[in-house]
Amino acid sequence: MNILQINASIRATDANSTRVANSIVARLQAKHPAARLTVRDLGATPPAILDGTALAALFTPAEQRSPEQAARVALDDALIAELQAADVLVLAVPMYNFGIPAQLKNWFDAIARNGVTFRYTANGPEGLLKGKRAYIGLARGGRYRDTPLDSQVPYLKTILGFVGISEIDFVHAEGLNMGPEATAQGFAEAEADLARLFD
Repeated sequence: MNILQINASIRATDANSTRVANSIVARLQAKHPAARLTVRDLGATPPAILDGTALAALFTPAEQRSPEQAARVALDDALIAELQAADVLVLAVPMYNFGIPAQLKNWFDAIARNGVTFRYTANGPEGLLKGKRAYIGLARGGRYRDTPLDSQVPYLKTILGFVGISEIDFVHAEGLNMGPEATAQGFAEAEADLARLFD
């Protein structure tokens, strides 16, 4: 098993979302001791944004790209190859202003490529990253689970499903900015989610 862990927080190893994702990975490794783990820290190394220059490079045929364009496309190629090689994706996702971090959005923009990770058919788009499973560790300062204010879960289900990853499980740690008791409760609820998924 190849596990790809994507840490999206700008707080690196101190992030609550990283703590939750690390717990998911620990459970996976306990069940699959030979699993290989790759960790990508988007806070330390943010993906390049999808801007006009990047778009021009992507839409230029490979043999006609300038060295600068080829280098820009290669950045996204590396992220795509990393995901293609993974059997299991573990995302560490904090909530920033009711959404996902910008660096995670940039990662999704990098890995969502027509003809590579999805394609358009007569019946609509088809994801090409089938057979993978995703676990998502969510860390929130407030409590948003199963409420209209949770924009993260619907978006993550949509974008991952778009590239073919439909087996998705969520581990929630919420209320982490609401005082010590709420924080303890939030991590206890995350442990309950882990137990439900792995025990």
